[in-house]
Amino acid sequence: MLLRLQARHGHGHRSPGAAAPAHDRGWRREARAAWWFGLGLGTVLVVADLARGSLDWPRGCCWAALAGTLVAVLRPARITAGDDWLAARGLLREHRVRTDLLTQVRRADGVAPRLVLRDVIGGRVEVDPRILAANPLLWHRLDTGARRARERGLLRGATPLTDVAERVDGEGARALLRSAGLD
Repeated sequence: MLLRLQARHGHGHRSPGAAAPAHDRGWRREARAAWWFGLGLGTVLVVADLARGSLDWPRGCCWAALAGTLVAVLRPARITAGDDWLAARGLLREHRVRTDLLTQVRRADGVAPRLVLRDVIGGRVEVDPRILAANPLLWHRLDTGARRARERGLLRGATPLTDVAERVDGEGARALLRSAGLD
């Protein structure tokens, strides 16, 4: 059955009439900030070493590696969603999940709360709920696929999605009232 589902539901390929994928609108700003923080740290370390007169090639390479590590840690995953799929692209890999074949949605609490999505095919994606709340098109694509998964009997419960839906609806209503001048 798994092979039939994979064959019938291509893994993220766009059909000719499909809408363009939705992207996280704040990703570029956050990625740029990560680069600036890394560049700033590297610059401060090199300038401090220059002022002490102790800068040499090994120390300069160490500071560059430290700055690059900071960029890698701070750079957010790029979240993209299309018809029946959601992807998170990190520095090295892309993780993709079929939203219409979701079997589990759980909330992983910690320093940064995450939604962990799993599908029948074995795909797994972690996404920050704030990204979904800030990007209604991403949320719509995920919600539409999750509804299909519920209709098929694959996804049960999914209380974390209900929580995100309430947050998205609340923020959308507040934005609409604010734009109408009815704060």
